[in-house]
Amino acid sequence: MTKPKLPGLAAGLKDKLIQQALERKLRQAAPAAQATAAARPASHRQAIAEEFYKFHLHPSYKQLRILNDGAARLGLQNPFFKLHEGTASDQTRIGGQTYINYSSYNYLGLSGDPAVNEAAKQAIDRYGTSVSASRLVSGERPIHRELELAIARLYGVDDAVTFVSGHATNVSTIGHLFGPRDLILHDELIHNSILQGIQLSGARRLPFPHNDWSTLDNLLDEQRHQFERVLIVLEGIYSMDGDYPDLPRFIELKRRHRCFLMVDEAHSLGVMGPQGQGIREHFNLDGGDVDIWMGTLSKTLAACGGYIAGESALVEHLKFLAPGFLYSVGMPPPVAAAALAALKRMHEVPARVHALQNRGKQFLVQARAAGIDTGTSEGLAVVPAIVGSSLKATRLSAQLFDQGINVQPILYPAVPEKAARLRFFISCTHTEDQIQQTIRKLKSLL
Repeated sequence: MTKPKLPGLAAGLKDKLIQQALERKLRQAAPAAQATAAARPASHRQAIAEEFYKFHLHPSYKQLRILNDGAARLGLQNPFFKLHEGTASDQTRIGGQTYINYSSYNYLGLSGDPAVNEAAKQAIDRYGTSVSASRLVSGERPIHRELELAIARLYGVDDAVTFVSGHATNVSTIGHLFGPRDLILHDELIHNSILQGIQLSGARRLPFPHNDWSTLDNLLDEQRHQFERVLIVLEGIYSMDGDYPDLPRFIELKRRHRCFLMVDEAHSLGVMGPQGQGIREHFNLDGGDVDIWMGTLSKTLAACGGYIAGESALVEHLKFLAPGFLYSVGMPPPVAAAALAALKRMHEVPARVHALQNRGKQFLVQARAAGIDTGTSEGLAVVPAIVGSSLKATRLSAQLFDQGINVQPILYPAVPEKAARLRFFISCTHTEDQIQQTIRKLKSLL
C-alpha cells in the first residue's frame, strides 16, 4: 500500500505522523468495539465451552486422570518417574536402596566412565556450560566440529551435524527435507519422532508390516511414480522389540525404486557389529549405501542429542536451513565433549561390546527357556517380556521392584494392549548372576 505523500516533510517525520494518525483511529474505534461486544446477547459471550480454554479439561489430560485414578483404585503405584540417586547402569539406587537395573540404555557403561566425566569437566572449564547462541551466529565451538567429524568417520561419509535433541533430530530433518508432493514409507513399529516429522512435512505416509521388505517392494511398485521424493525409514534396532531389519534387502529396494533410505541407529550404535559400530558394520556395508544415517547421543554415547550423517549436500542443507538446528542454541560443550569421549572409548574397549552382546544373548536364551514370551528379540541389548495386558505389566513391574529389580512396563498406547510388556535393557556391566536371578524371579511371578 502506497503511503500518502506529505510534501516538505522529512521521511522520518512523515512516518511518525502517519503512525500517530493510525493510533488515534485505533483509540477512537476501541470504545465502539467495546460497546458492540457488550451489546451482544449473553448467550453469544458464553458460547465457548470451558474445555477449550481450561487445561484440566483437555481430553488427553482427562484420559490420563482416568488411567491414573483407575490404577490407584486397583492398588497400583505409578511405575514412572522413579528418582535415581546416582549413575544408573547394571545397578541403581532408588529411595536409598540398591536395585538390579534394566531401565537405562547405558549399554557400554560409558555414562559415568572416568574418561567421559573428565572430558565433560574440561569442556566446562574451557567453554562454560552453554554456548549461549545458535551455532550459525555465535554458538560454534571446536568441540562441535570434532564430534561431527568423528561421527562422519564412523560411518565413512562426508560429514555429520548434531542436534540438541534426538527426537528433534528426526522431526526437523524429515519435516524440512520432504513436503506434500513426497511419499514416506516406514516400518509400522517406527519411533514417534519419525511420525511427528512426517506429520510436519505434510508428505503422504504409508506404513508397511514390521521388517517386511517384500510388502514394501509391492507398495513402491504401486506408488513410486505418483510422487517426487520418496523416503524409506527404518530403525537399526527396534527399541520395543529388540530386533533389526535385513538392511541389504532394503538398500536394494531403495536403489531400484530410486528412493532415499534413512536408518535410525538410536539403539544399534555400540550394540551391533564386532566393534559396536552399528548395523552398517554388522552387515559390512558402505557408508554411502544409506542416504541418511541418524542416531542419538543419549544411549551408547553417554550424552544427549542426536546426529545426522551423510553426504556434504545433506549436512550443509540441514545446517543452514533445518529449523531444529538453525533456530536452536548450540549443543552445550560438556555434552558434546562427553559424546566425543564416549565415542573414543567405544573404539578403545571393544571388550565391552562383546560383553554386552554375550549378556544380551544369555538373557534371551534363559528367558525363552523359562517360557517367557520375548517376541522377535535378537538379544541385542533389548529384550521384552510380553505379558498381554497393561494391568499385568504394571503389577509385574511393581512385584519385581519389591524384590530388588527395576524394570519398566511398556503400556498401551505405546504398544498395542495385547502386546503390553516389561522391557529389559541389557548393559555390558550386568553379571551372569544378576541375569540368572532376574529370570528366576520373573518366571516365578509369571
